[in-house]
Amino acid sequence: MANQLDPMDIKQILTLHLDGYSNRKIGETLGISRNTVNAYMKLFNACEYSARELLELDSAALAELFPSHTTIRNPRFDELMMYFEKVNHARDHPGFTFLHHYRDYSLQSREPYSYTQFMEHYNRRHSKTKGSMKLEHEAGRELFIDYAGTKMHIVDRDTGELRAVDIFVATLPYSLHTYIEASLSQKREDLISSLNNTLGFYGGVTKAIVCDNLKSAVTRASKYEPDINRSLKEFALHYNCVINPTRAYSPQDKALVENAVQLAYQRIYYPMREMTFFSLGELNREIRKRLVDFNDMLYQRKGASRRELFQSVERAYLKPLPETPYQMKDYLRAKVQKIGYVYFSADKSYYSVPYRYVGKSTLIHYTKTTVEVYYSHERIATHPRNESKGLYNTVKDHLGSTHKVYTDWSPDYFGKMAAGHGDNVLACVEALFIDCDYPETSYKSAMGIIQLHRQYGSERLDNACRRAVYGNAVSFRRIRNILEKNLDRADPEDALPGGIKSHIPFHENIRGPKNYK
Repeated sequence: MANQLDPMDIKQILTLHLDGYSNRKIGETLGISRNTVNAYMKLFNACEYSARELLELDSAALAELFPSHTTIRNPRFDELMMYFEKVNHARDHPGFTFLHHYRDYSLQSREPYSYTQFMEHYNRRHSKTKGSMKLEHEAGRELFIDYAGTKMHIVDRDTGELRAVDIFVATLPYSLHTYIEASLSQKREDLISSLNNTLGFYGGVTKAIVCDNLKSAVTRASKYEPDINRSLKEFALHYNCVINPTRAYSPQDKALVENAVQLAYQRIYYPMREMTFFSLGELNREIRKRLVDFNDMLYQRKGASRRELFQSVERAYLKPLPETPYQMKDYLRAKVQKIGYVYFSADKSYYSVPYRYVGKSTLIHYTKTTVEVYYSHERIATHPRNESKGLYNTVKDHLGSTHKVYTDWSPDYFGKMAAGHGDNVLACVEALFIDCDYPETSYKSAMGIIQLHRQYGSERLDNACRRAVYGNAVSFRRIRNILEKNLDRADPEDALPGGIKSHIPFHENIRGPKNYK
């Protein structure tokens, strides 16, 4: 089965290419076939955009430029790779031969490789990893991260209950400059918060972040093609780096951070063993104090400390930080309602989108500060997040023409409309808003009065309003009755008994919007 290459993976190929990685190294880092990387690099070179311009395109644009190229899941090859794990477990057994295992493999496989191909694939995958060797690390190339196996604790001040907290450890393998902090859990949001703090601590970004197969980082663990979760991919794109999980059950792939964890036990855990902390902030403040001494400790062989090696050499190789730290995104699906809004269930509120998307299914990307609405990988609306429940958050340009007019309604708006039909019409509309704490309640009445000119003309409407003002009977229903019974043509004083004018104060006898039907 073929799966289309994720646009985020395309951007990671571009990122590693700009960092000087070879096509083979890009494939190894991302778990993608080298031939696939070669094919994409040819497309990049033939494209009218530069690599940096391609990185700035959104996912929809990339998918349009590179729609048909895929990575292939090869069950035959995967079966062989899994069988090699069985071979590796038997390597040290007396009498081991590859020929014996090839015969066993060929008997159980429906479509076995030839013996020559069997040995070629094995040597490519495993011959260089046999035994142990000292790795030379490039400055600024990788950041190793892990969680300590032993937890620390904070105390609930009210109940005295102990709460276990995780200890996040990160180290740069060239200088061994180390960052440590406590977090409430290893969940995705806590992991990303710790990574943000780590890169802020170093003041720069490495080309790759090497992590264990954490559930919060890896959707599907694999020795060959682990799937990085969407949030971590977006984090990597934000910081212009890549996430590179180690092989499952292979702690030697990140031996330096494993060693940093052991040193943390000795130089941070042990000196703090008798201290009590009542909050995560208190614990992290103490850890940061101990971390200064940890990084300032002198290497006897190198004649410098971790901090000195970092400041004098490695810091210059780090990429610059972006202007803002990454904010973790979450996702919700929502259908655009007939009124042009999507329902945002996280806050039980509504956000507008352009009116032409009514009835479409969309994907909402949201952070603590922003709500973005996407349709078919294209961002169609962006709003600052408003956590108040039940509110309609509106961008005026999103609304249809009739809805835009509705958002303009105000006492001044109706006053300007009424003035075009006569002074008495204006007086009636203004009377609706006298002593009105919430003018929105009179908007419909005002609009109803003004719209009567369509049926009766402006002159008759102005006369009817003169009669309503004279009788202190300003309401849509009263003015409509005057026009229906042709009372606008009679003398206003005929409306009162004996021709006596009313002395009731004008504003006290004004009927409110309850009279509107």
